[in-house]
Amino acid sequence: MEGALRYTGGVLHSVRLTLFLSIVVPLMLVVGAGVFLAASGVEKNLDQRLREDLELVARAASGPMARAMEDSNDLVLDETLKSIFRIGRVYGASVFNADGEQVASLGVADTSLQSSRSANQVIESGERGGTFRRVDGVSVFSQFTPLISTDGRIIGLLQVTRKRSDFHRLVSSARIWAVVFWCAVLLIVSLVVVLGHYGAVGRYVDRLLEAMKGMGPGRWPIEGDASGPREIRQLHDGLRELGERMARAEEEIRQRVERERQLAEQLEYQEKVAMIGRVAGGVAHELGAPLNVIQGRADILARQQLGTDSERQLEDIRHQVRRMTRIIEQLLDCFRHVPDARRAIDLAPLVRELVAGLAEDPRAGDIPVTLDLPDGKLMVNAEPTRLELACLNVIRNACEAAASRVLVQAERQDDFWVLHVDDDGPGIPESLREQVFEPFYSTRPAGEGTGLGLAMVKSVIKEHQGRLVVADSPLGGCRMSLSWPVAGS
Repeated sequence: MEGALRYTGGVLHSVRLTLFLSIVVPLMLVVGAGVFLAASGVEKNLDQRLREDLELVARAASGPMARAMEDSNDLVLDETLKSIFRIGRVYGASVFNADGEQVASLGVADTSLQSSRSANQVIESGERGGTFRRVDGVSVFSQFTPLISTDGRIIGLLQVTRKRSDFHRLVSSARIWAVVFWCAVLLIVSLVVVLGHYGAVGRYVDRLLEAMKGMGPGRWPIEGDASGPREIRQLHDGLRELGERMARAEEEIRQRVERERQLAEQLEYQEKVAMIGRVAGGVAHELGAPLNVIQGRADILARQQLGTDSERQLEDIRHQVRRMTRIIEQLLDCFRHVPDARRAIDLAPLVRELVAGLAEDPRAGDIPVTLDLPDGKLMVNAEPTRLELACLNVIRNACEAAASRVLVQAERQDDFWVLHVDDDGPGIPESLREQVFEPFYSTRPAGEGTGLGLAMVKSVIKEHQGRLVVADSPLGGCRMSLSWPVAGS
């Protein structure tokens, strides 16, 4: 089970990782691509705007400068150059004649444009242009604007420069904002995924994990109703069904082990009974002939005219011989095992015949026996001789212990017919209720009981897979309950 939990935990971590890799990463790549494209667009827009700014400044100043050059008015030319610096952030401004020689300048600017291809193209074509170049070791963007006279001739060139770092500063700012935006989106999406996963799936999976940790021998079924998304509920139902199957399998294994234990005990008991039966049979055979001889010699001596003391001694001998014979008979009955002779038999007429026969049994005395049997047949699966012997011993013992009455009842309990035998005698103390079934244990005075009757009854009940219970009787004495399997159960 722990291995299953570790495997499930690994799967969950893989699910989270898969969720992150399959949703968050592609989403952030898409967002990053969008941010990159947006930043590139912003960079181009800023670059274009800076160029347009310089172009507007140059166009605004080109007209006055062209007239000043036509009029050779250096004062107006200088003021116009100064005005360029007042309009915006300009690094330098210069005015050149048609030959590319510098006429006036302010700030950092080229001294000659004869080597500048862009400047020459502007002079030749008369169209504005610009390019990045280095001036005095500084990278700048130069905007070239032709100066056109009133008759349409190109009489000069205006150069307005701006540091390249100004462009990079704005572009870097745009990139920083793009990265900040992308990180913010990443953080928000990650939080949404994590919190959404926990709220929609994670907490229900945690409950399943807790339920799985609680599963084990004796506590397989899962309590509580399924909750969460449909797939999680299906997992919960499947896990609950698995737990129920495990519980049933565990119960089946327990019952099977119990049955095997009972069968092993029964086999051991039967082997023991068979061995004791063989020993008892041998002992009975060996003792039977000497006892018969003793009994015969005692009968011969009793027919002779002996004194009173001798007759008393002979009667004691005959009494002990009869007692030994009865012990041997009960010993054989106790350990006789005939399981193959079981069949369906009606318990009711058998008990009635036993009770009727007790009227002539001197050991039962004259205690009346009351029968309270249900109507119909009481069919049990038993060997008739052993069944009769067990019932006879229990009813006879009740008659010997009773003060005035014995009650015999029968009732159906599950797959058993239970025969209750009650008496109003002194009863059996609870501390002795297990010992009374041991061979040769008797609660009667010495010489009045063999201690084999109840041992034989227990042997018969056990070989029939029944139950024998000793309890207090409603009549005030002892209740013996014999359970016999219902025929066909």
